[in-house]
Amino acid sequence: MLRINDKMRRCRAFTLIELLLIVAILGTLLALAIPNFITMLHKSMIKAACADIKMIAQKLDDHLMDYGILPEDFSQITGIRKTDPWGNPYQYMIILGKDKNEIRGKWRKDRFLVPLNYDFDLYSMGKDGISQAPLTAKASHDDVIRANNGDYVGIASKY
Repeated sequence: MLRINDKMRRCRAFTLIELLLIVAILGTLLALAIPNFITMLHKSMIKAACADIKMIAQKLDDHLMDYGILPEDFSQITGIRKTDPWGNPYQYMIILGKDKNEIRGKWRKDRFLVPLNYDFDLYSMGKDGISQAPLTAKASHDDVIRANNGDYVGIASKY
């Protein structure tokens, strides 16, 4: 009777080759899944930043309609997220009614050096958390921007 139990125990166990095969299959699946997951996560963060920028811009437009002037900062507006999905503060600069010499060099410009907006600039510095005024600068390629006075909200490199 002792021999039968030993045989049964040996039959129920996995061999080393079977275990290595399972580990190889799991490793392959993870190698395929992790990059896709990271890409989906990055895309969802971009979509969240776009939605935030659209909502903040709408609240700024409402403030302009109600009071005839844009607020100096976000403290005068309630119910908005002040940081982007990467944890960086949203960037905001009033253009409407400002002296052009006062904001010279701070305006965000496209590849033709045309200002993106004529009312206000609102953008996220993106994943890297750094940005430069012209969109052609490498540091600005991942920025989530508002352009054409709100007609475009998306990645700077696609504008």
